[in-house]
Amino acid sequence: MENKHPEEHLDNKNITDELESVNEARKHAKNVSHSEDSSDDDAVSSEDSLKQELEEAKDKYVRLYAEFDNYKRRSSKERVEFLQTAGKDVINDLLPIIDDFDRAIKAAEGTENIDSVKEGILLISQKLKKTLELKGLKPMESINQPFDADLHEAVTKIPAPSDDLKGKVIDEVEKGYFLNDKVLRYAKVVVGS
Repeated sequence: MENKHPEEHLDNKNITDELESVNEARKHAKNVSHSEDSSDDDAVSSEDSLKQELEEAKDKYVRLYAEFDNYKRRSSKERVEFLQTAGKDVINDLLPIIDDFDRAIKAAEGTENIDSVKEGILLISQKLKKTLELKGLKPMESINQPFDADLHEAVTKIPAPSDDLKGKVIDEVEKGYFLNDKVLRYAKVVVGS
């Protein structure tokens, strides 16, 4: 019997280990190829289900987009209709005042008494202001108030008649108004300097 060198023994052992690992790899490859066949079926069915989910998502998206588009058209139409009829209530409330003005003009043509015409115009003016007040219109009080650029528009400055009127509104050229506590029209004023 020949004594093998330890190095030869290691080489044979390495070769044996390698052969075993190759055989195991072959067995594993057979198992994998067999499982790949079944996983190919799984992959195909998984792919089909993903395609189906994608189609459902696309369908849902198209329906949602169509609903949103319909909503936009409907709300735009409603907005236009609202703007066209927004002043209907106010105009309807002003019609009796127009009738009063027509009656006052007819009455003024046949009378010589100017005081009764003045009184009639004053009553109509009060009725108009009351009607507009009910709709949220309020006159702005400006005279003797400190000048406020958020409420007033200075037309001109004049020397103040007294020191306490410096920087205050001395006269009103055009009255300012609030509508529901927001400035509708700025008051045009004369400011003391």
